[in-house]
Parts: sequence; structure tokens; C-alpha cells
Amino acid sequence: MHLPTRLFDVITHQLTHYSKSDMMAAKQDGAWKLYSTAEVADITWRFSAGLLHAGVKAGDRIALISFNRPEWILTDMACQQIGAVLVPIYPTISEPELEFVLNDSGASVLFVNNKDLFGKVQALRSKLPQLREICSYDRIPDVQHWSALTALAQEADKDRIIAIREAIEPEQLVTIIYTSGTTGVPKGVMLSHRNIMSNVESCLPLLPVSSNGRALSFLPLNHIFERMVTYLYLTAGVSVYYAESMDTISENLKEIKPSIFTTVPRLLEKIYEKLNARGMALSGMSRSIFFWALDLARQFEINKPLTPWYRIQLTLADRLVYRKWREALGGELQCIVTGAAACQVRLLRVFTAARIPILEGYGLTETSPVIAVNRMPEKDRMFGTVGPVISNVEVKLADDGEILCKGPNITMGYYKRPDLTADAITDGWFHTGDIGVLADGKFLKITDRKKELFKTSGGKFVAPQPIENKFRESPLIEQIMVVGSDRKFTGALIVPNFRNLEDWYAQQGNSYPGPEKALHDTKVQQLYRQSVEQYNQFFNHIEQVKKFELMPHEWTVDGGEMTPTLKLKRKVIQEKYRDAIERIYA
Repeated sequence: MHLPTRLFDVITHQLTHYSKSDMMAAKQDGAWKLYSTAEVADITWRFSAGLLHAGVKAGDRIALISFNRPEWILTDMACQQIGAVLVPIYPTISEPELEFVLNDSGASVLFVNNKDLFGKVQALRSKLPQLREICSYDRIPDVQHWSALTALAQEADKDRIIAIREAIEPEQLVTIIYTSGTTGVPKGVMLSHRNIMSNVESCLPLLPVSSNGRALSFLPLNHIFERMVTYLYLTAGVSVYYAESMDTISENLKEIKPSIFTTVPRLLEKIYEKLNARGMALSGMSRSIFFWALDLARQFEINKPLTPWYRIQLTLADRLVYRKWREALGGELQCIVTGAAACQVRLLRVFTAARIPILEGYGLTETSPVIAVNRMPEKDRMFGTVGPVISNVEVKLADDGEILCKGPNITMGYYKRPDLTADAITDGWFHTGDIGVLADGKFLKITDRKKELFKTSGGKFVAPQPIENKFRESPLIEQIMVVGSDRKFTGALIVPNFRNLEDWYAQQGNSYPGPEKALHDTKVQQLYRQSVEQYNQFFNHIEQVKKFELMPHEWTVDGGEMTPTLKLKRKVIQEKYRDAIERIYA
């Protein structure tokens, strides 16, 4: 079977090989609205025709700011068919960044999700000279609904669209994705059809996907990870169901019973915390059995012989506990794919023991995105690594350990920034900015971000990520950022897990005074000192956290401390909590 070479070809591919009644689906008025393959094909060509009638030409930049929904992908494919370039924007973007992206990209048409996002753009309208039209997915008074464009289509438009489609080469620019960035001004990453489809082709054989499968989509489509995987699903004939919101994922999992979904480690941590909270709510024998099973799962090893006694216990734990975990995730899950940040090995052990394989991978927007990923066969999986490098992609390590990557997935460059392109790509090799090693000569392991390494005032280098990943294994620690650049020792800002802290108060027979007061409680301070000392033992003297400050609130995307892919914005946090850092070194 020949695979598509351009993204919009997935429609014809699916029509030919496995036309479906539910190519995509989303909740509408409380019920799932299904979009068949034939319906998607019809809407997409009419949408493309409407864009042409609205004056959109090949090469025009069309911006989109929306949460996940079928209209997102319909807009993407409609633009592709006429050679327009989609510029997706995170709904949580700040106003200054939104203004920058719309002006830098030169977007002439913008699609918005709802009234709130329309208001966000409308407030900047006078500063957006090139933006001539805004359309919405929800119906908003005095704003053109996207379906009005499809109504402009005429039968004669089909031949015109076919002619445009036939002239589009796989190497043609299809999207500009502005990286959220943990520092600095957003950069527009240019990706072609070939970039993304080469990644689809390489990853397709590695995932348990088939035309009778269903996927739940909730990671932002603005991120290349979820977008590439969506085209992989559509190529394989997997039905894509869009979660109503991040708050309804649990209910949606039970409703649609997916065979696969993608996520980021932060959400896996939240699933784990919910499971743990359920166990805490039990009493008597049920509680004992739950925590016995959880402790057993934490000891799970992969690629190492398990003793017969351990296997017997695992089988029993599966019947009594793990089976219920799988049912809570829909009961038909074959695997979860995670990326964007390092996943705690503790979580990988627990979920894998419960027969919920977690395939951790790695990549960047500039690499479309996957460079390496763990596989379903256990011989191709290793906890604490991002797996073997995928086919069609080469990786080598520079003298300083930086991961360099070459292949058809590498970006065309940064939009309007040849200087940045020249810095990032030399002789075809893309500099990832990540430091890594090859474990067993096969499994890529990320050890740190090159730019996040810092030097203490004593001249010693410290890599924050491994320290942060280890400390987050503590049930008391929700988030942590290691500090100490040009300082005399390593310190940390710690966001407590407030739910578990509240449980701790209850165990002591005391009422919880709320986050603000709890952080100044001398007993809480002592509790966290003990936790820090417990995890310090895993690191050398220079890397150990000597002093810390507890933060009263969780860091969020809306608060500006996290990127939309839930990475720490270190410079923002350092600036925002400068006083707390100064107290550490006072």
C-alpha cells in the first residue's frame, strides 16, 4: 500500500482503503457528532473553494487560534489543497505574543474558536494591518461563521482545486509553527508536507494502530506532536474523537474506549495522583490490597527476568487492582504515547506493570517532531530513555554531548530568520540543544538541555532536569525548579502537592489551614526538608539542593510560568519569584 506524500492526500487514501462512518467525532449538544470520510472529503473541497472565493491564494498565511475540534483539521486540509500556509496559535497565548505572531507571519485570514478568543484578537485589531478577515467556529453575532465559506463553493470549482492540488509538491511549505519557547521571542518553524509525512511514515509501523481503532485527542493540535499523530491516525484509518475539554478526559475515555492516545508526562502524573487518591479513600483490607499492588508495580522491571513469585503476585494484583485501572481508561487501551518532557521512571514502571504500555518518545517542532521513540516489543523499550531512533532519521552526538539530527523530517528553516536557520543547521545536521547519550548503543537518553546547564560560582556545572525529574517522584512535590547559576550552591523553588499536603494534615489529626498558612508551618518546613534530604542522596555534593523556598500556587500556562507543552519557563519563573530566590541565597 502506497502511503500519502502530502497531508491532504490522507482523505483520498482513507476513502480508497477504509472509508469510515467516524473519521472524526466531537461532542455537540451532549451527543457525539460523527464525520464520515466521505463527508470530510466533501466539506474539505467546498471549504477550499470558499477560501479561493474569499481571495486566498497559494502562499497566503492563514492563522488559526482554537481548541481541538474537527473544524481545526478541516481548516488545515482546506488550506493545504490550495497551497495556503496554516499558522496555528495556542489559545492560551499572551496578547503581546499573539500580536507578534499575527504580524510576523503576515496572516490575512484568522479562524477563532469562540467569542472569548475573538475578543482577544479584536482588542488588537488596530495593530494588525494585514489581517483582513476573521471567521469563527462557534456562532458569534456579526462574525462570519466558517460554514459561510463552504456555501460559496460551486461545482466548477472542483476542476480549479484539482489543478492546484496536482501542482503541489511534497517539498512545499505547509505550515509555520511558532515555538512557544521557554525563553525569548517566538520563532516561526517552517515545515513541508514531506517533513511531516516522512515522520508519519516512520512512526506508523511502531504504534498499534488499525482501521478498527479509536483515538482520543486532547493535546493541543497547535503542537506538531498531536498534529503529526492525527495524520498518522487518519493514514491508518484510526477514528479520531476530540475530548470536550481537559476536565472531561476521564469521562470521554470511558465513553469512547480508545485504543491509543498521546499525552504529556504532567497529565500522566495527574492520572497517577487520582489513582493514589482513590487508594487513600479506601479502608481496611481494600486499602491494604491497593497499596500492596501499587508497591508491587513500583518494583516492575522491563527487559529483566522477573522471579516466578513476583509474576504470581503480579497476576493476582492484576485481577484485584490493575484491571480496574484499565477500565478507568476505557478498558481497550493498547498504549499511551508520551513526549514533550521527561517522564518519571516511577510512572513508566507502574503503568507498564498494569499492562498499560507507555511509549516515551522525543523530538522538537523543528524535527516534525519525532526523533526517537520506545516501541511495543519490550526488547525495543527501556525505562528512562526515549527509545531507539526512528527510520529515515540519523542521530549523532557532538563532542559536548549535544544531539544532532539529520533526515527528511528536518525543518525548512525559521521564517524570515536565515540567521537563526544557519545557527541551527550545519551541513544538514540540526542542533537540538539537548544533551544525550546512547544507552546500550541503541536507546537515546536525554540528560539535559544544553542551554539549561548552569555553572555555580565555584565553577561547577549543574544539570537541573535530572534533579527535577527525581525530586518530582516525591508525593509531596508537584513542581520544582532548580536554581543556582553563578551562586555558591544549588537551590530550588518547590510547588507542594497541596492535595497530599492536606492529607498529611489529616493524618496528623489537624485541620488544613490552606496553602498560604501551611507553607509557614514549621512542621511543614521540616517535612519538606526531610523530603529534600531523601532525594539529595541520589546526587553529588554540588548537585544537592541545599536550601529551598515553597511556592503558594501551582505554575500554569495561564499564569505564564509554563509553555503550552507544560515545560518550565525558567526565565519567567526566575523573574517572577526573584525575591524567593534571593531569600534562598540571603
